[in-house]
Amino acid sequence: MPEAATAPAARATIGDSEFDRDTAVTRREPGVYDIDLSAGWTIINAVNGGYLLAVLGRALADALPHPDPFTVSAHYLTASQPGPAVVRTDVVRTGRTLSTGQASLFQFDEEGHEVERIRVLASYGDLDSLPDDVRTSARPPAMPPLDQCFGPQDAPAPVPGSSAITDRLMLKLDPATLGWALGAPSGKGEMRAWFGLADGRDADPLSLLLAVDALPPTAFELGISGWVPTIELTVHVRSRPAPGPLRVSITTRNLAGGFLEEDAEVWDTNDRLVAQSRQLARVKLP
Repeated sequence: MPEAATAPAARATIGDSEFDRDTAVTRREPGVYDIDLSAGWTIINAVNGGYLLAVLGRALADALPHPDPFTVSAHYLTASQPGPAVVRTDVVRTGRTLSTGQASLFQFDEEGHEVERIRVLASYGDLDSLPDDVRTSARPPAMPPLDQCFGPQDAPAPVPGSSAITDRLMLKLDPATLGWALGAPSGKGEMRAWFGLADGRDADPLSLLLAVDALPPTAFELGISGWVPTIELTVHVRSRPAPGPLRVSITTRNLAGGFLEEDAEVWDTNDRLVAQSRQLARVKLP
């Protein structure tokens, strides 16, 4: 008698996935939330900035009367560590179509002093209430099909230090932006990839906050290796994404004084620009 076929693993859903569990905050009292930052979203021993932004974004979604982030601006003050953290929110203004709030994430240092890690100012609204009127000159990035791109599992050697986040992502990089992995960076400051969550959960506005900061730094294609910490990151969420993998394109045009900008675009399967971002990051020059 033939063996029974193994049932395929069920796809995770929005609200019931590892991303949702690891960004979930517990309201201690109005405006105060507890969370245990997961080590599963670290790279080179640092908690990913996009994951952290999603954590604060979820707290603000609970604190504000509107459900969806429209614009989120974050300043990363000190490096966050896996483990307990507190998010404190403050409602700045509420209106009919937009509400604005601020949030900060705190942890304790080795001496027991409370340290602010991130401070965010954000405006929220309802993406489903927006008119479906698009007038744009933007175009989706030209990329090979997903099966012709390469992920971390195709690399000849793992990234030094923790690379736990790569196990939680479906990340397939455009070969044209992979020169750095072969010891021949292009010098163009570009990075492009297909992006999703490894458990199959579809994208939503909160996961877009992760998507803009999940690719390898463009500094790698400029011939610079090592950690590229984010100083400031602003994300604009433009539309609720359609189901399926996203395409993320990131470019850098100017590295000066040890700092560079990264401009990101995120496109869904309907060829719609669903998120944009700009961040300022620090690089360690040779």
